[in-house]
Amino acid sequence: MRIDRNFINNQFLTSDGEELIAVVNPATGAQIAHVTAATAAEARAGVDAAAHAQRGWRRLTSIERAGHLRALADMLEARRAKIGEALALESGKSLEDATAEVFYAAELTRYHAEWARRIEGEILPSDSPDETLLLQREPIGVVVALIPFNYPIYTLMRKIAPALITGNTVVARPSNNTPGSALELARAVRDCGFPEGAINILAMTHQIAQTVCTHPKVGMITLTGSVGAGRKVLEYSQVNIAKSSLELGGKTPAIIEADADLEKAAAAIVASRTTHCGQLCTAVERVYVQESVHDLFVDLLRGHMAARDFGDRMRQPSAMGPLINANSRLNIHQMVQRAIDDGAKLETGGFIPEGPGWFYPATLLTQCRQDMEIVQEEVFGPVLPVLGYATTADALEMANDHQFGLSSVIYTENYRTAMQVANNIEAGEVYVNRTPADPYQGYHAGWKRSGLGGDDGKHGMLDFTQTRLVIQSW
Repeated sequence: MRIDRNFINNQFLTSDGEELIAVVNPATGAQIAHVTAATAAEARAGVDAAAHAQRGWRRLTSIERAGHLRALADMLEARRAKIGEALALESGKSLEDATAEVFYAAELTRYHAEWARRIEGEILPSDSPDETLLLQREPIGVVVALIPFNYPIYTLMRKIAPALITGNTVVARPSNNTPGSALELARAVRDCGFPEGAINILAMTHQIAQTVCTHPKVGMITLTGSVGAGRKVLEYSQVNIAKSSLELGGKTPAIIEADADLEKAAAAIVASRTTHCGQLCTAVERVYVQESVHDLFVDLLRGHMAARDFGDRMRQPSAMGPLINANSRLNIHQMVQRAIDDGAKLETGGFIPEGPGWFYPATLLTQCRQDMEIVQEEVFGPVLPVLGYATTADALEMANDHQFGLSSVIYTENYRTAMQVANNIEAGEVYVNRTPADPYQGYHAGWKRSGLGGDDGKHGMLDFTQTRLVIQSW
């Protein structure tokens, strides 16, 4: 049985007697590896290593830091087959999709390297004579990055690349469901000659994660995860007044106007809802359909959902893969059953398949109400509730009647309608005639309970800085 070990100061720890975290292939239910769980002492050592390294890392010019990021991106590409293989086995993705994720992580790293010469402050006029105000962008220090299981390599680099280019160092905690690929990525960090201590990757229990997040040398905590996890991070950040950046839950609404290209919309929405078995924060989770085309659109959705097969993607690359674990599947199935008990109509799916692996079929529910749990709570699986509406104003009211505000979708051929929705939807992102796929030159930030701060682009990069005002008199 393979044992993966934690990574501090460009070295893999070799101590014995650690608590082990089991890594399971969700497509088969078989254990594929162990990863050592960091002890409290090792966790503190990881933060100390990052803090020590940050003193030298921040003194490098930004273009020197960019050179290291480019070297890491090149090494990620060189090792993408190995990283992709580890990712596919522990996530249930196809080998092609897992390898592609590594490639996009490398491209994301190169993108952030290009910000090296664009980390800009401001020169401000002073009210005092013979004086200049300089507003400088400075690194925060040690950043703790808490990484989810669904896109563990892409999200890892999405967090640490902007942190590094702005002069911070990182302690990353991968999901305990998918730690092997992150520790395989650590080999790329070591092999490309990245400065020691700048990137540290440790698997750990929740208790040890608290030890890391409340360490006095930690200046920022960035998380992609659930609302519950976000609340925990906010508690941890209070200890030392650390900055928090949180991408939390989502419940993306899709509004389908009568004039929309219905076939295009149905195919895209089903693809969004079933990619990685619906385990995407921005995947379409609820559909609002104009009443005059409701039945037609439901027919289209039913056809696409019923045709979506599932299976082990190592053998069936085109199939929909598994959910991440048995608890996730059980919780989703129970939500579906409660929705049916509350009056929803099951159009397709809605059962637990026999055999190994944590599979769940694409599931379509109609006759839903706005107050149902299945409409109000994040499902994080291939389940799609559908509701009808009379006017665009009605659709907006229902779409906004929600705790989440991450992404949103509108399908229409009418420019006025598109802009009406775009200007009034309560979400950080609006996609017109397409489904969500975060562009990394934009800004991925949730409203309401979907988060604080954000990732990507100029604004995501600057979130990893703090300001210093220099008052110059002469």
